[in-house]
Amino acid sequence: MNLKKVYLVLLFAVAQVSFSQEGLPVYSDYLSDNYYLLHPSMAGAANCTKVRLTARQQWFGQDDAPALQTLSINGSLGERSGGGVIVFNDKNGYHSQTGMKLTYAHHIMFSRDNVDLNQLSFGMSAGFVQSSLDESSFYTNDPSFDPVAFGDIQRASYFNVDIGASYNFLDFYVHATVKNALASDRKLYTDREPVNLRRFILNSGYTFGDPDKIVWEPSFMFQLVTQTQEKTVDLNIKAYKELDFGRLWGGLSYRRSLDGAQFVEGQQSIGDQKLQYITPIIGLNFNSYMISYTYSHLLGDIKFDAGGFHQITLGLNLFCKREKYHCNCPAIN
Repeated sequence: MNLKKVYLVLLFAVAQVSFSQEGLPVYSDYLSDNYYLLHPSMAGAANCTKVRLTARQQWFGQDDAPALQTLSINGSLGERSGGGVIVFNDKNGYHSQTGMKLTYAHHIMFSRDNVDLNQLSFGMSAGFVQSSLDESSFYTNDPSFDPVAFGDIQRASYFNVDIGASYNFLDFYVHATVKNALASDRKLYTDREPVNLRRFILNSGYTFGDPDKIVWEPSFMFQLVTQTQEKTVDLNIKAYKELDFGRLWGGLSYRRSLDGAQFVEGQQSIGDQKLQYITPIIGLNFNSYMISYTYSHLLGDIKFDAGGFHQITLGLNLFCKREKYHCNCPAIN
């Protein structure tokens, strides 16, 4: 392995670990009608109870490539309250984690009637995560190969909460959430692991267009990891088309890190590359069912693998209200 590839592995190993060691990773699955995965304030905000099952696989053909599965359910609890539950399983090489989140949300409606959307929401999720590190294959014939390696499966569990707020007004929305708001002392890898796993997430978007033709939805997401000051931005565009049998939709998402990593290129030159990838998405709603597929492709000169990230989402809407809100608001209606 040459030096350039060594830097490559380190670059993406750090990027993946930063996503996978702090609870539920933040990918692009929120665009599959699943904002509740990111924002507890969206629990019960829609006019249906939503069940969503996702499966994500990265780098087909690579051993122990990252994989993630989630199951989420959220819906109304009475007139102005909502609740939900998320369970997930995340595996990344020798590291894996499983977890569950329970959510409560309260919704304040400012509308004059039940069909005009003007809603402010607050939510909190309490979560329990168990992380594991499989060191059983780390040893060689020499027991002193690495005295830090435990030689077995290490496990650490921690509790944390997410808090957030959402505002949905007709065709406009904005969501803000603090994930892992509490300090968590896990000590899975060393005794000096950072206790600050906090991440800020901000989403906003707007829909416009003719419902009889095509409705467009531009949106963005901003993330900030407080411990490392890592910042990323998603720029998204989606389009919706009503058909006789349901709703066909698709879109494109571009994620870019605002922080780069340096690597040695050739004998003396130093290169710089920011994590960035593009994600096309396509989905279909028919009756009470939803199915979508996303494919994320890494951009840049240095890549770990030519393959991309594949994800399938299956959904079911239950207990829907009789009348929808009078707005082009796919995440709510």
